[in-house]
Amino acid sequence: MPAFRISPPTHTLRIEAWEKEFPGLVAGFTLRTGGVSEPPYASCNLGLHVGDDPDRVTANRRLLAERLGMPFEAWTCADQVHGSSVQHVTHQHRGAGRENMADCIPATDGLHTQESGVLLTSFYADCVPLFFLDPDHRAIGLAHAGWKGTVARISEEMIRAFGHTYGSRPERLLVAIGPAIGGCCYEVDERIIAHVRQTAGSWQESVTPLSNGKYLLDLVGLNQSILMEAGIAPSRIIRADLCTSCHTDLFFSHRKEAGKTGRMASFIGWKAEGA
Repeated sequence: MPAFRISPPTHTLRIEAWEKEFPGLVAGFTLRTGGVSEPPYASCNLGLHVGDDPDRVTANRRLLAERLGMPFEAWTCADQVHGSSVQHVTHQHRGAGRENMADCIPATDGLHTQESGVLLTSFYADCVPLFFLDPDHRAIGLAHAGWKGTVARISEEMIRAFGHTYGSRPERLLVAIGPAIGGCCYEVDERIIAHVRQTAGSWQESVTPLSNGKYLLDLVGLNQSILMEAGIAPSRIIRADLCTSCHTDLFFSHRKEAGKTGRMASFIGWKAEGA
């Protein structure tokens, strides 16, 4: 069984391995297709912060919720600031940010919950989507890891939060890494690599020096190294291994499209009983 599978009717990349094993779970990542937004946001832009018509963005969000079999009221998201702060989402947060930025969970790049009927969402156009699942405690989470969140070890912050909130053990967690800009395309300068050198013991495995004095950075690989240092076994980490910059037929890419583009969403949630 593939870990991730494109689902054409829903215009999503689903974490099939998890959805098959855990009934009631929806988990995956959207494609850029299947929505109502117009260029340069065509067509399923899910970000309210990029200049798209907010009515079209809300319509796209409603479409996704319907395709997932979740009520739109379940859609819950945060104002992402490329940091390492994470938030325990309870029923009182349900629906935060679904129609406007004003009521998003503030200044947060990681969300986690045990609640059913809550759809956690997070937004991307090259950054690394991280999915977390504790099968023992039915806890789930998402983290948004750009280079700043990665070097701040947001993945480790999520693992700590799961332990503190749910009693999760790192060795029991499952982690999935969705599509992101790959080490084939993500060229960075010394300023960023100076931070990367302090991030993980095996940081060099994720960096390729170039002849122009710059580097290619494999953010997915760097996040996997951090996860492993934090106690996650490689066998419990699955990867989509799709580069958003190489596949702009499927994904938005901030780097490839010079900043004027839409956003995909990662999503994870437990359907309410009877849904």
